[in-house]
Amino acid sequence: MFDIHQAVPADAGEILTLQRAAFVDEAQAYGDPFILPLTEGLARVEKLLGQEDALLLKAVAGHRIVGVVRASVTGTTGVVGRLAVAPDLRRRGIARALLVRVEEELRARRPELGALTLFTGAQSPDNQRLYRLLGYAETHRERLADHLVMVHMRKELDGAGGGVVRPEAAV
Repeated sequence: MFDIHQAVPADAGEILTLQRAAFVDEAQAYGDPFILPLTEGLARVEKLLGQEDALLLKAVAGHRIVGVVRASVTGTTGVVGRLAVAPDLRRRGIARALLVRVEEELRARRPELGALTLFTGAQSPDNQRLYRLLGYAETHRERLADHLVMVHMRKELDGAGGGVVRPEAAV
């Protein structure tokens, strides 16, 4: 079992360690040890956690942080990023729970949100599958380097905070 809480500045070191452990397999899949989640420094995470409007959630099992996600808002769009789960605890619902909770927190803070966006690597089918199950759809792909293509995804929200806008409902 795990609980989800807002991360605090004292969590920065453990969050960075978890993030690095979680993204090693991504770096290996792309043959690139310099992906941003692996090169981000402690000072950046500490700064982010010190911001009043920062939304960083942590999943905690016992005294261990086992998952994290961060989000921000641009206009009426929530931007979700850096979802990471401890490699030894994957496939236990932590990522799904963090995504559901970050959406709830964003909606509570900004009820006018119209959509959520995120991106993942084209060579990360498990990530894409999870996002699709939670209502995200691919919008476009972006080649960042010969070996790196990002899949951008978006989840349209209804105005009442109830979830996805269905195409038939938008007529």
